Amino acid sequence: MPESPTLYTPRLILRLGDYQDAAAIANYYQTNREFLQPFEPARSEEFFTPAFWQVQVQQNQLEFENEFSLRLFLFEQTQPGTVIGTLNLNQIFRGVFHAAVLSYSLGEAYQGKGIMFEAATRAIAYTFDELNLHRIMAHYMPRNRRSGNLLKRLGFTVEGYAREYLRINQRWEDHILTSLTNSHWQAPDN
Repeated sequence: MPESPTLYTPRLILRLGDYQDAAAIANYYQTNREFLQPFEPARSEEFFTPAFWQVQVQQNQLEFENEFSLRLFLFEQTQPGTVIGTLNLNQIFRGVFHAAVLSYSLGEAYQGKGIMFEAATRAIAYTFDELNLHRIMAHYMPRNRRSGNLLKRLGFTVEGYAREYLRINQRWEDHILTSLTNSHWQAPDN
């Protein structure tokens, strides 16, 4: 696994969080709690505290080092201490699969400005070029049109429909399954 990345776009910095970011991460989730609730799993009260994130950012680093996940936080370049979103590559698989599952969230105040498209475009390039994954999968609830439109714009292809796929906000939700493949994937040297 390469060194922990810091990715740049014209407006953003994408990177793993560290111990010093715990309060900013907790603030992001506290500020956007009501907005994100319909699209995320149920969260404990502890999840919204800096103490939780002081531990979680260390876990995120270990997961990256062991090739299990890459959990990035989005920062504006003009305000590098404020978290405005997240972009995760979860469940990284190697072997015969070389794939990961993409998830993301963006603060309510930043919706509709092309920020997640900008962040995801950069993260996808990193995933394919540096991590050398062949496939990225992303799933969204049918009622989440904004997410569906983003994935379509990024080039993801709809592959199916999964009934009661993920437990979101205390209920099982159907999801549309999509993926994007790396046409330039190279077999690892081993």
